[in-house]
Amino acid sequence: MEQRTVLVVLFDDVQSLDVTGPVEVFAGAGPSLGDPESGYRVRTASLDGAPVRTSSGLTLVPDSTLADAPAAHTLLVPGGPGTRPADPALTDWLRTHGPRAERLVSVCTGAIRLAEAGLLEGRRATTHWAYCEKLARDHPGIDVDPDPIYVRDGRVATSAGVTAGIDLALALVEEDFGRAVALTIARHLVVFLRRPGNQAQFSVQLAAQTARREPLREVQQWITEHPADDLSVEALAVRARLSPRHFARAFQADTGSTPGKYVERVRIEHARRLLEDTDDGVEQVSRASGYGTPEAMRRAFVKTLGAAPAEYRRRFHPAPLVPAGTPTSHTDR
Repeated sequence: MEQRTVLVVLFDDVQSLDVTGPVEVFAGAGPSLGDPESGYRVRTASLDGAPVRTSSGLTLVPDSTLADAPAAHTLLVPGGPGTRPADPALTDWLRTHGPRAERLVSVCTGAIRLAEAGLLEGRRATTHWAYCEKLARDHPGIDVDPDPIYVRDGRVATSAGVTAGIDLALALVEEDFGRAVALTIARHLVVFLRRPGNQAQFSVQLAAQTARREPLREVQQWITEHPADDLSVEALAVRARLSPRHFARAFQADTGSTPGKYVERVRIEHARRLLEDTDDGVEQVSRASGYGTPEAMRRAFVKTLGAAPAEYRRRFHPAPLVPAGTPTSHTDR
């Protein structure tokens, strides 16, 4: 089987995990196929071929200069503080060589590098949540989606921060060599195969602002801890000791979200966690998450995640541990 070349672009102040995470995934393909000479040929390169210092202080030694690098099947651009400010020489190289790769991939703020080279124009893309607004503002021709952990748009794939690069790399291995190979790599790295690309980058508690006023902070915490309770505006207003109208206005002003939207996001996150971490039935999960019926939960999942609860669980619920000595296959549930 012919190897596919993965070329990783290096530069000073790169995020080390944006490089090493996907590299470990790609490097595991050959052994997982039973042939170290198959799978991927992973190469790294910097503009001048000199070692680069990562944002955490580690030093990475590239295989070559970008000028001497082999033609890439998959060209991967990592992120990190080194993507800011712009590097005109690297931008020019990407503008010339990016279109030649069969697959163009970015991790984290590597999407900024691709955008500067004009390689994301007219495409849907994502990046680390903290830089989505900047990417959209600086490049209005890109459809920036701040929610998913990775986005595929034709031959271009962009991912959110750090570990999302591992999720994307596993998805690419599955596309190239099948689910069994990707699952073997995921088990070796002790990560799940695989988080759906449309899974949110961060939790509701991280996504929303913390309310400034004490009664509203208490209500936020109450919602998180009691998703199955009556979380209507009227009930929450009573808890905050405010009128419903005053409560709704104050909550949105402090958190950037209406109470209804916040409750909806808390409930879907709670249901997601139960589907990922427990074996509770869908009906039980729907009641525990405040949906009342499986159909109501299904509608919310399809609308928000693009997958029904059963499909979400199939894709993300970890396989049960297999006792030592038990014969295993390379197929997943």
